[in-house]
Amino acid sequence: MQKDLFENSGPNSGSRKQRVVRHGAPTNDLVLSAYSLSNSEVFPRILELYVAQGSVVADVTFGKGAFWKFVPEGHYRLHATDLLDGIDCRDLPYADGTIDCVVLDPPYMHSPGGTAHLSHSPFEEHYRNNATGNTTESKYHQAVLDLYFDAGREAYRVLRNRGVLIVKCQDEVCANRQRFTHVEIMEEYRQLGFVAEDLFVVVRNNRPGVSRTVRQVHARKNHSYFLVFWKRGEGSGVWNPE
Repeated sequence: MQKDLFENSGPNSGSRKQRVVRHGAPTNDLVLSAYSLSNSEVFPRILELYVAQGSVVADVTFGKGAFWKFVPEGHYRLHATDLLDGIDCRDLPYADGTIDCVVLDPPYMHSPGGTAHLSHSPFEEHYRNNATGNTTESKYHQAVLDLYFDAGREAYRVLRNRGVLIVKCQDEVCANRQRFTHVEIMEEYRQLGFVAEDLFVVVRNNRPGVSRTVRQVHARKNHSYFLVFWKRGEGSGVWNPE
């Protein structure tokens, strides 16, 4: 059985105490906070850290299932849905408090007419923010936020207390203005009742480019995020994965 001891750390530590774990095994096989890997390679590491095997997981923007490419079959009870299958992440067919984990990966950008930002067309093939089934009346970046916010409210409804929400997102420049999408999502979800537990950075291996530019104004985004939240629900205290 693992035993945790708290001891003074060094001669200059004063009253500070350091956590010392006894009877553990040294290892470098750790889940890190940043990777230059694909989403499908990073996602299983997040599940390993935060979602117990056997959990009921609703991937509500499943698309072609890219996230699950390296997740062993049978480790989770997966409900895979998508707007193209007729199930909107903003109106899920699950009862209140019945899901252990929700995975959300809507489009990062709003593409009027489905033709702009062609580099993001795969996301629109998987989940169409601006086509059939879209009830977002906003445009551009606000439309992106509306989709994340509405889906977050629905995730809160279907998650059990202390259930986990894993969100994929990316910041963007819209109308020549920096929009730190991950910060906006975290603030809104805090107000919904979620607690931000972790953040993972995924860096693209290829170099992004544009067809032509006169003068670069902002840094081109070559990274995205996995955000991990848990539903506070009733009670309070420190959250631990089951």
